[in-house]
Amino acid sequence: MSRAGSSALVTGGGSGIGLACAETFAREGAAVLLFGRSQQRLDDGAQQLRAAVDGAQVFTCAGDVSVEADLVDAVNTINTVAPLRVAVANAGMGGLAPLGATDVDSFDQIMAVNARGALLTFKHAGNAIAANGGGALCGISSIAGVRTHRYMSAYAMSKAAIDMLVRNCADELGHKNIRVNSVCPGLVETELADALLQTPAIYQDYLDCMPLARHGQVNDIASAVGFLCGATAGWITGVNLSVDGGHHLRRGPALEPFIDAVYGKDAR
Repeated sequence: MSRAGSSALVTGGGSGIGLACAETFAREGAAVLLFGRSQQRLDDGAQQLRAAVDGAQVFTCAGDVSVEADLVDAVNTINTVAPLRVAVANAGMGGLAPLGATDVDSFDQIMAVNARGALLTFKHAGNAIAANGGGALCGISSIAGVRTHRYMSAYAMSKAAIDMLVRNCADELGHKNIRVNSVCPGLVETELADALLQTPAIYQDYLDCMPLARHGQVNDIASAVGFLCGATAGWITGVNLSVDGGHHLRRGPALEPFIDAVYGKDAR
């Protein structure tokens, strides 16, 4: 499909899944804005995107998704380039701790970035998209929002919150011609998942839980996001789509090796 004459906003867009989503939209002709906390990472991502896609219109905006004014600036910036039609709430952070050792400040930070950040992205991008006649919002959730992940309560809560936010917003915004969906990735080769991929016992347990028995690549997720935000998904809204090699059919991973190394066996 062609997105020429429109724009897309991707939070956490400087690398990984976010950058892959931005590339998908850029290849279809949209101007894209990469939003994130590190200007250097955004600049590096923009350079990579321009090298990959001839004529790509790439813009950057540094900020924090949990700060409302930062998202207002980002939406206004890209909406003046071309009408905003798509926004992906991808920015996120992880967390691992037994319930009894969960730190309140860490919990608040995870919820601020993952859950509040998604809500603010949908709020301000949604207002612009509605004014432009409609489009699509997409959240990046997680297998942890679908299946229990022992020792990841705060992170799992934040991702489940995204999926409920998606369903609520889909119900609320449909009359404005805005579709709202989420993708729930499994284990994907990103910087955030590096420790999981590099720990043999945990990595093998992930594979044992996947019918397709391989970890994902960022383009696996970007392809799903591109589909959900495109015309071929024009009658799909309120969906939380698992893209995880079938991991959601089984159980969450066994993360005890991490817990034992950091907190000791008595913590679990």
